[in-house]
Amino acid sequence: MADIAKVEILFKTPGPQPNGLHAADDGLWYIDQVDDKVYKLDYETGETLFEAQTTTQHSSGITFGNGFMWIASTWDVKIAKLDTQTGETIETYDSPGKGVVAFRDPAEDPRVTGAHGLEWRDGMLYVASPPSQHVHVVDVANWKTVHEFRAPGIRVHGLAWADDSSLWIADTTAGTVSQVNTADGRVLNAFRVEAPVEVHGLTVHEGVLWFCDAHTRDIGRLII
Repeated sequence: MADIAKVEILFKTPGPQPNGLHAADDGLWYIDQVDDKVYKLDYETGETLFEAQTTTQHSSGITFGNGFMWIASTWDVKIAKLDTQTGETIETYDSPGKGVVAFRDPAEDPRVTGAHGLEWRDGMLYVASPPSQHVHVVDVANWKTVHEFRAPGIRVHGLAWADDSSLWIADTTAGTVSQVNTADGRVLNAFRVEAPVEVHGLTVHEGVLWFCDAHTRDIGRLII
């Protein structure tokens, strides 16, 4: 049986539905899926240090790399490259693994959606795709998928680096977070997060997993 994480709620977000997190040295970045604003918050108080309106749609994942901000624009099935100082979109790219999520298959008119969680490493964007239930590794130099692996569960969401070769991957529906080998998708470790907490965005700050819950606006830490 998987361990159960202790949930430590720290503060509420200023926006209505936080859906992606990125930990930087000088603050905690998050993207909101309703107002589509990007915010940087103080780790201790939750105070807003920076905010900017983006043109992304129902945004759900944020990371930084190559001097840019990258945001998953889920409803228009794109990934946007943005200016880090203004939040202005510089370019958009097709979201890998786009499609209909498994739990919406019975719907009469299911919506095609794209990526959720994002992470960056060595010129590669790691893209969590709920429709394909895979993590896609994209070379941003040519926007080619160079590798992909199966994510645990049916609703892959937040991503966070565990070490140089493995990712923490949240499955929001199952209420689990798994440590996965990025070479072959093997699950190395896993733990549960008790309901009603839902892990949407995920990141690591000072060796501890941080999460956001889109339904409650909570930002907190997962102690395992």
